[in-house]
Amino acid sequence: MEKLVTISAKIPEKVYKEMLIRIPEGERSSFIRDAIIEKLQHTPRPDKILELEERISQLEEKFEKIAKYLGELEILTLEPGKINPYAFCIDEIDRKIMEYLLHYKGATTPELAQHAGTNRWLVLNRLRKIHKTSKKQLGKPIVEYYAGEKAGKKRAWWINQELTEA
Repeated sequence: MEKLVTISAKIPEKVYKEMLIRIPEGERSSFIRDAIIEKLQHTPRPDKILELEERISQLEEKFEKIAKYLGELEILTLEPGKINPYAFCIDEIDRKIMEYLLHYKGATTPELAQHAGTNRWLVLNRLRKIHKTSKKQLGKPIVEYYAGEKAGKKRAWWINQELTEA
């Protein structure tokens, strides 16, 4: 038998009295020890949970890669009008950014910041997040940055017309 260690525990008085009635005096210690061991057997180990979480994240990454490759090969059908661009928005600021891009097809970060009523750095970070998330889920980004001149705008973000709703 393993070395035993003494512990102390506070239990409700009602439970203690019940234990005094039900469990004989010489067996209480082993009863409590068995109860703790039984409870531990039903509680999953943290390392097992961590291992399962890692496996799930690996599966998610593999699935995202497959979706990306299928999107690049255009096997995964991304039909125009089937993607809701607001699905990648997490709050009102993102919705304002997406609303502006859908209406004007493209915009610079200062224009978007003025429309959303915030600073351009927040807008830039949100656009990058929308870009990354949509590319991860669809294989193609729903918003793209183009540094050159397009439709009279330089260094602007553009909505991907083939993915958005008609």
